[in-house]
Amino acid sequence: MKGLLLINLGTPNSPSVKDVRAYLREFLSDPYVIDINPIARFLLLNLVILPTRPKASAALYQNIWTEKGSPLLVNTELLAQYAQELLGPSFKVSLGMRYGNPSIELAVDELMGCDEIIVLPMFPQYSSAATETAIQKALGYTKTYWSDEQVTIIKDFYKTPRFISAQANLLKETIEKVPAEEDYQVVFSYHGLPERQIKKVSTFHTICNGQKACPIISDINRNCYRAQCYETTRALAAELNLPETSYTTAFQSRLGRIPWIKPYTDELLPELAKQGVKNIVIACPSFVCDCLETLEEIGLRAREQWKEEGGDNLWLVPCVNADANWIAELVEQ
Repeated sequence: MKGLLLINLGTPNSPSVKDVRAYLREFLSDPYVIDINPIARFLLLNLVILPTRPKASAALYQNIWTEKGSPLLVNTELLAQYAQELLGPSFKVSLGMRYGNPSIELAVDELMGCDEIIVLPMFPQYSSAATETAIQKALGYTKTYWSDEQVTIIKDFYKTPRFISAQANLLKETIEKVPAEEDYQVVFSYHGLPERQIKKVSTFHTICNGQKACPIISDINRNCYRAQCYETTRALAAELNLPETSYTTAFQSRLGRIPWIKPYTDELLPELAKQGVKNIVIACPSFVCDCLETLEEIGLRAREQWKEEGGDNLWLVPCVNADANWIAELVEQ
C-alpha cells in the first residue's frame, strides 16, 4: 500500500483570541517564516506581534468562520476525502497541517504500514516559507519509518494541466458573471513573500527590485517563487486566451516594513481605479483551498477598498478546493 501525505498551512482551532494566539505563536516562531536572527525573532514575536495581533486576527477569522469550522480545514478535509475515494484501497490518504491541527506528526503516524509514501505540500508554487518548511517537518517524522528511497516529494505543481484547467474553468465561470456590456480587468493575486527570501533561492535578483514581470522559467530562476507565480499567470491567461492588456499580477498579505515582492495588490487597486477600471475579477492561484487570505483579505477587505476607490464590482474567483478534475490529477501524480 502507498501513502499520500497532504500538507496544508494550517488554521487556528477556533476564531477565539486564545486559539489564534496559539496558532500565531507556532506559525511565526518558524525560522522559515520569519527568517531573522533567533533572538530578534523571539523579541519581535513576543514584544511586538503577540501582544496585539491575535485580537485583530481573531476578528478577521470570525468574519469567515462557518458552522463547520475553518474554511481552510473544511475544504482541505473534503479534498483529502475525495482523493481517498479516487485512489481506492491501494492508497492511504492522510492530512496534516504545518501549524495547528491535525498535525503532520499525527498524519504520518496514520500512514504507518505503507510501503512508500508521497509527500505533497498543497502549495502550487515553491517557497521556503511554505513548501520547504512543510517538507522538512514531514521528513523529520517519516525518517523513523521509511528510507529516503521510499519517500517521494512533490515540491510544486503550478503548471500541471488539470490544476491550470480547474482554476481556469473557475475563472471563466466568474468572468461570465460580469455583465456583457461591462469592461473588466483580471487580477491574479498571489501570496507575497519578503524579497530577501526570494534572493536566497534564485540568482535572478534584480527582478525583485521592480514591478516588471519575471521571465519564463529557466535554470536561473527555476525555484524562484515570484517567477513561478508569473508563469502560473501566463498559463492561465493562455488557457483562457486573455489579451495581455486584460490582466495583471500582484502580491498580497505583506506584513511589516521590509520590502516584499511587488507589485502589491492593495496598491494596484487604486491604480486601476485611476485608469478608469470599474470592474475587477480577482483569482488567487497560490492557494489551493479558500481561506482567510482569499475569503477575508480579498473577498471582504479588498472589495471594500475597491468600492472606496470608486470601483463598481469585485468578483472573487474560488480556489480549486475539491474540484473533481483537479483531484483526479492530484492522485495521478
